[in-house]
Amino acid sequence: MNKSFGKIGFIGAGKMAQAIIKGIIKAGFFSVDNIFAAEPNLEQADKVAQEFGIEVFQSNKELVENVDIIVFAVKPFIINDVINDIKDVVTKDKMVVSILAGISTDYIQSELGVAVPVIRVMPNTPALVNEGMSAVCKGTLATNSHLDFVKDLFKCLGKVIQVEENQIDIVTAISGSSPAFYYYFIDSIAKSAQHMGFDYNIALLAAAQSALGAAKMILETGVAPEILIDNVTTKGGTTEVGMNILKSRLVDKIIDEAVVGTADKAAKLGK
Repeated sequence: MNKSFGKIGFIGAGKMAQAIIKGIIKAGFFSVDNIFAAEPNLEQADKVAQEFGIEVFQSNKELVENVDIIVFAVKPFIINDVINDIKDVVTKDKMVVSILAGISTDYIQSELGVAVPVIRVMPNTPALVNEGMSAVCKGTLATNSHLDFVKDLFKCLGKVIQVEENQIDIVTAISGSSPAFYYYFIDSIAKSAQHMGFDYNIALLAAAQSALGAAKMILETGVAPEILIDNVTTKGGTTEVGMNILKSRLVDKIIDEAVVGTADKAAKLGK
């Protein structure tokens, strides 16, 4: 670990911050003594402090003064309040990591008013089970060393890709929001089975495990999805019936609309 970044602090201690904290503790990337959080909700602060054994401040300023890496893990719409609260104590020897959708590195640098390096990350909630997908990009003041450090940090939660910042809103759609789309699809399959008289919970297990297996087939075999579909689909068989229905209803077009709409919303969050 880069010794110059020995202490990390999270402004906001919600689910994603907790997932990151859990992952870096489990991987030994940071010791518990070097992880901090700031959380104004007393009940939430106590819960996080007890669960992870870390110190939780109620003051964002106090957190910033005590850490080398500042992680913005709040809702995007309150980022201006957070920046106004801390900018007097942010110094250029620190690093900012932002996981906020729609908020650019240039905006954060400009509003902080100090030459501090900023790395932007778009993680997703499967990080909670160490199957996260995080995309990272660096601001103009960040170096490749900063970027590599943050990539290594997020590898504690799953897989990491590097993208240009003008692509990060697309990543918000394809990995940040898409777990909800997969949950919807899996739940719909299970409910269809339930409508036919099958136990919902057993159907949910079967559908979820099948989705997990299908994803691993793509990741581990390197075979294109179109070929994998052909491998499952026998001419005149059961899968062909289902695929023909999906294609006739233009499900691919519906998915395209959902992804594009999500990316557009992410882009608008920063405006």
